[in-house]
Amino acid sequence: MRSDSVKTGTQQAPHRSLFNALGYTKEERERPLIGIVSSYNEIVPGHMNLDKIVDAVKMGVAMAGGTPVVFPAIAVCDGIAMGHVGMKYSLVTRDLICDSTECMAMAHGFDGLVMVPNCDKNVPGLLMAAARLNIPTIFCSGGPMLAGRVKGEKRSLSSMFEAVGSVAAGTMTMEDLELFEEKVCPTCGSCSGMYTANSMNCLTEALGMGLKGNGTIPAVYSERIRLAKHAGMQIMELVKNDIRPKDIMTEKAFLNALTIDMALGCSTNSMLHLPAIANEAGVELNLDIANELSAKTPNLCHLAPAGPTYMEDLNEAGGVYAVMNELTKKDLLYTDVLTVTGKTMGENIKGAINMNPEVIRPIENPYSETGGIAVLKGNLAPDSGVVKRSAVVPEMMVHEGPARVFECEEDAIDAIKNGKIVAGDVVVIRYEGPKGGPGMREMLNPTSAIAGMGLGSSVALITDGRFSGASRGASIGHVSPEAAVGGPIALVEEGDIISIDIPNNRLDMKVSDEELAARKAKWQPKEQHLTGYLARYREMVTSGNRGAVLVKPGEN
Repeated sequence: MRSDSVKTGTQQAPHRSLFNALGYTKEERERPLIGIVSSYNEIVPGHMNLDKIVDAVKMGVAMAGGTPVVFPAIAVCDGIAMGHVGMKYSLVTRDLICDSTECMAMAHGFDGLVMVPNCDKNVPGLLMAAARLNIPTIFCSGGPMLAGRVKGEKRSLSSMFEAVGSVAAGTMTMEDLELFEEKVCPTCGSCSGMYTANSMNCLTEALGMGLKGNGTIPAVYSERIRLAKHAGMQIMELVKNDIRPKDIMTEKAFLNALTIDMALGCSTNSMLHLPAIANEAGVELNLDIANELSAKTPNLCHLAPAGPTYMEDLNEAGGVYAVMNELTKKDLLYTDVLTVTGKTMGENIKGAINMNPEVIRPIENPYSETGGIAVLKGNLAPDSGVVKRSAVVPEMMVHEGPARVFECEEDAIDAIKNGKIVAGDVVVIRYEGPKGGPGMREMLNPTSAIAGMGLGSSVALITDGRFSGASRGASIGHVSPEAAVGGPIALVEEGDIISIDIPNNRLDMKVSDEELAARKAKWQPKEQHLTGYLARYREMVTSGNRGAVLVKPGEN
């Protein structure tokens, strides 16, 4: 066992004395040591219940003959960090989480790991760590929040942000805003739509790294506790059979995840996280393949913000397994891939039933014949830009309009809320990319303000930053190369005509090559005065099209 390095032999007598100090018995030391990575904290609603999940995992590990050992991982609440300097510190934690988990696991010789994450960056951060460490690992998330109910209708956090815009537009009263504030987030858990956290927890199932229901069983259901116990028991099987993350997270598994992403209509942030996880697994995941998969993968789900259904509805309809089973009807998945159950995906999903064709459309009757995400290219985004196509209204799938250019998110929000943005405009927010932010802030505030002001079907937003999974509309992010490195988005001028053609995967500005060359010759990098982690991050981070992964300075 790997843990023999810290507990077996004469040279390990000092180590054993420290285990004695921790209160571990000889019997516990002789069992496999299972690290449980707990993202529990008291500031993220999706994490406040993780102490209960961790206790259940510990019980499962112990029941199956292992010794559970808990250590922590950090997590930022994207909702609370939204719209201020705090959002610069969200994406960057993905690498801190991965690195710190590597340090703890390698320093203490664990035989296996159970990852207990829930929200936006710690799910992909821990998946990256699992791939990097390649120690037997299983995931058990904290589960989604139940949808809120306001005046008889289901609502979620995206409704809350849009309500703020509605108040600014004069179409909602302060009394109604306060009612939304009280009702839209009624329980603990990851916010109840197909936002980034739930997207990544569902894709953990799709990758084969979590048990059935990992992405969809609500946080407050006792079924979630039972799932955690089973995860604790199953890690012992993975250790016994030496089944490791790289045995599971193969190229075929990532192609499955991208396909299921398209069918579910996941957050555009999955286009950042899947390449980063694949990079750690030694798999090259070029975003060019996303459009190829999207072209043949029907979009089967319209969960909030794309539609009126929520994670609890997906769970009751059969969850991710039911979606996967629909996809197999057209041979869209590799069903022979290994999973943490010790069985293949095909064996796992055999017999999974779609119990609500209004929540999970049958593959013969999809919302669209193409997937939920599109990768766009053109002279404005030579490398790529990403849009959640399933959340774009039909009239905005093709759009042309004048650029309204802003150097940061705050300036754009001010213009939107003060009525300076009108129907037809294309809002461009730049210097918010991985380097330019730094940290690639989410733009839920401006997208929600546009929707709340009644402009969601007539105004587009383009940024080298990114979007929350709660964003909807013609919101195109991850534009690469970003402004901070002199990408074409840095050269856009007020009034330039921007052309968006989502069906044909195009994003262009109607400016001649000669004019762009002249502008590029005059362009100067924007000065930044940074200290601490953000300064180091800026030097090492790559662009959005590469997953914003970190490389050695000078290699990006």
